Amino acid sequence: MTSKNSTRGNGDLRVGVIGAGVMGSNHARVLAQLPGVKLAGVVDPLAESRSRITGFVDCPTFATVDELLAAGVDAVTIAAPTHLHRDVSLACIAYGAHVLVEKPIATTGAEGREIIDAARKKGVTLMVGHVERFNPAVATIKEAIQGEEILSVAITRVGPFPPRMSNVGVVIDLAVHDIDLIRWFTGSDIVEVQPQLTSAVAEREDIALLQFRTESGVLAHINTNWLTPFKARTATIATRNKYIQGDLLTRQVTECFGFQRDGSYSMRHLPVGHDEPLRAELMAFINAIKTGSTPAITGEAGVASLEIAIKCLETRPKPVAAPQLHVASK
Repeated sequence: MTSKNSTRGNGDLRVGVIGAGVMGSNHARVLAQLPGVKLAGVVDPLAESRSRITGFVDCPTFATVDELLAAGVDAVTIAAPTHLHRDVSLACIAYGAHVLVEKPIATTGAEGREIIDAARKKGVTLMVGHVERFNPAVATIKEAIQGEEILSVAITRVGPFPPRMSNVGVVIDLAVHDIDLIRWFTGSDIVEVQPQLTSAVAEREDIALLQFRTESGVLAHINTNWLTPFKARTATIATRNKYIQGDLLTRQVTECFGFQRDGSYSMRHLPVGHDEPLRAELMAFINAIKTGSTPAITGEAGVASLEIAIKCLETRPKPVAAPQLHVASK
């Protein structure tokens, strides 16, 4: 089955949302307000979730993906649980719909590449939802380091244990954002991984200290956990000429420069925009569809970040037994 209407022309682009959890609900809210877009419907198997959606957006709801596709769409955003990403993406691509799939693109790199191959063969746009790239503070940092020789990147992403149940730990849920940012900031692939992981209160890892080296020689590390009682999101980048600190929550970015031999330097606050990251991301997706341009985060980029995250889990060091205390006899 193929999409019946072209995405070209003056008509609104019909976009469906698959998954009515926290992220999917936000997708629906934003899409309902975008110019040139018609929210074609939201899919969720739970009647309670479908009812909640209709409380704040005016759109049809469906219990299955097949029902949404039968009603007609030009594109979909997929915010379903990760283990469903492959099958849902392939079904929508086979129909002929353009796809934005939330991070991580799938549960494995092989599944992600299946999605990429299907989209390429069908000729539809595929984008991965790494929304942090669209954070105005991140965009400001990226602009500030253009042309600079990057030496190191340090990112902290911590907070309390999420109320929602998850079948993944902090590496896949949180650190994959920052793996993507490290690759994007440096423009280089990660070639060395040194993870330190532990499970303090959860079944899966809830503390992760991850160290990386990129192909270009940049050293990077990520500090992430579910144990901090408050959210913190910061990024610090040292270049040959600058030191940049960014708070991704308050959206404040500070640049230190003009270093002198006596230890003095200049400092300034950089201007940061006020766009909602998800709105900017969805607009980028729509623009890529309408112009036929390469999407901001390709399927290949999504797979690369996922595979680094998986490598962090696969190469975790084995626990070392605590040394025994020996007391000399008197």
